[in-house]
Amino acid sequence: MERRKLFQGETWNYLCLEAELPSAGDFVAVHVGETPVIVTRDHDGEIYAFENRCSHRGSLLALEDRGNVKDFTCVYHAWTHNLQGDLVGIAFKDGIGGKGGMEKSFCMNSVGPRKLRVANVEGLIFGSFDEDVDDIEDYLGEEVLGRIRRVLQGRKVVVLGRFTQVLPNNWKLYVENTKDSYHASILHTFFTTFELNRLSQKGGIIVSPNGGCHVSYSEIDQAAEAEKAANNIYSEQKIRSQSDLELADKSLLGNFKEFDDDITLQILTVFPGFVLQQIQNSIAVRQVLPKGTDKMHLKWTYIGFEGDTAQQRRARHKLSNLIGPGGYVSMEDGCIGGFVRRGTEGASDTNAVLEMGGREIEGGDDRITEASIRGFWSEYRMRMGI
Repeated sequence: MERRKLFQGETWNYLCLEAELPSAGDFVAVHVGETPVIVTRDHDGEIYAFENRCSHRGSLLALEDRGNVKDFTCVYHAWTHNLQGDLVGIAFKDGIGGKGGMEKSFCMNSVGPRKLRVANVEGLIFGSFDEDVDDIEDYLGEEVLGRIRRVLQGRKVVVLGRFTQVLPNNWKLYVENTKDSYHASILHTFFTTFELNRLSQKGGIIVSPNGGCHVSYSEIDQAAEAEKAANNIYSEQKIRSQSDLELADKSLLGNFKEFDDDITLQILTVFPGFVLQQIQNSIAVRQVLPKGTDKMHLKWTYIGFEGDTAQQRRARHKLSNLIGPGGYVSMEDGCIGGFVRRGTEGASDTNAVLEMGGREIEGGDDRITEASIRGFWSEYRMRMGI
């Protein structure tokens, strides 16, 4: 049901960065849910996306993750597809010596891998299998779209690194985690110890009208910084903060002023499985991909920008140690979904409690809320018809 109604339904799924396709013939092999997809740049300069599936017997067309090609010829029987996914050639189509071959009535235009509708949002490439899906701007909502533009600012993206993390839980548990706007001050000891995120900071959440897209953010409260009046908020709440932890090299946390505001952390999600993060100057995109019901892949791509100085690029590289499977901040996110999966096995007749901040899905200037998680499940139920 999820494959049909979410990943192949009226939703927009993140595919890749435009920066990964700089030249004609460039391609990347990605997934929409569990469906393999090829994204290309054709000689007309446009970006196209279609199933990574030969229209003959279903073999993969692209066997590498990325590259540059003139077309996609299946290794099985040499059926050839162009950069837009059209079938343009069939080996032995007319047979040999007047024998064999395809029927005279066969039309190559009548078969081919399914194509996706493509949208470009500030260099982020999204695709949908449904031609009637809402325009991406309406799908995201004005506030979420504005927060994407806030981070990317029309700058030319440079890929700094990428990896895939395998997690032992259903994909929706990780999505819940990205929409949980207050666990960072509890689960992530590094955040509180080195004061990257404090409950005394200003901030809030934004939830799209349907509930599935969201932004959570925190920003420096200059008045609180000056007074340092809330330094004991964690101990007052009996929240652990191991102040005995230290960094041998504190330049790891070096940062620079990149944005006009005082927002130091912004996590943005697009339903069903895309994340754009800004943690200080560490900017990355994440793609959540289901692999069955109890495993998922989390694809990370770290980014910088062409205009970065050498010092800024160095700072981004150092700050990248905060995230990922061994990241000082996000290491715990890689295991908490597994803890939930293991804890809920055998408890399918009970419910989770998602009432922090009430029962509504509206955003506001409060991060101690589960409104964006409730929003995700609201849109999930609507799109699944349950």
